[in-house]
Amino acid sequence: MIEKYSCIVIDDEPLGIELITDFVNQIPFLELRKTFGKPIEAMTFLQDNPIDLVFSDIEMPKLTGLDLLESLAQQPIFIFITAHRHFAIDGFEKGAADYLIKPVRFDRFLKAVNRAKEQLDTLKKLKNNPIKTERIFIKSESKFIRLMLKDIVYIEAQGNYLTMVTLNGTNQTLSTLKAMEEILHNSSFFRIHRAFIVNTDYIQSLNGNIVQLSNGKIIPIASNKKDQLYSLLGLH
Repeated sequence: MIEKYSCIVIDDEPLGIELITDFVNQIPFLELRKTFGKPIEAMTFLQDNPIDLVFSDIEMPKLTGLDLLESLAQQPIFIFITAHRHFAIDGFEKGAADYLIKPVRFDRFLKAVNRAKEQLDTLKKLKNNPIKTERIFIKSESKFIRLMLKDIVYIEAQGNYLTMVTLNGTNQTLSTLKAMEEILHNSSFFRIHRAFIVNTDYIQSLNGNIVQLSNGKIIPIASNKKDQLYSLLGLH
């Protein structure tokens, strides 16, 4: 029996919802839970219902797809849909798995879905087999590099790549912050922003919504992460 991943579709245009719904129904491992014409309603639904994958238009009234992604404390995998390529690049920077340019072709949709499935499969394996270790291996260019967790200062998402900043230098690897969060679960690492995970052992100071690390790096704290970070550090 094929295990299915749950998904929703968000678009303020009914024809857009109809097309993506038809595409989703052709994918054996996807289960469509709900569709939304208003992103505010989708946000309320996502706050109370765990969903694996979200197909969302970007340009919508009152709340854009990018705003929606940023508003969620627990973020599903997102695939953005847009008529403008520059908005799609913004989606990548915010951690989306892929983007689709309107009018969406099924072959391109399938490619995006398979990319998202790879991420979801990885997250599932990590959840079922949590890694408890003092080091990780990342693939950088053509080789695997060992990084000691205690040496990692922060991790920054840049498109489909992560930049791992350590005490000894930097390395890039093809991955997502969501996948890296699962790997670093139950450790001193905390995702403080859509594009950053920090090692809390290297936090030098906090000032409102700003963190300064011991290497001088200044990183903003997302509004939906501030209370959790301060509580984690025992600050009130």
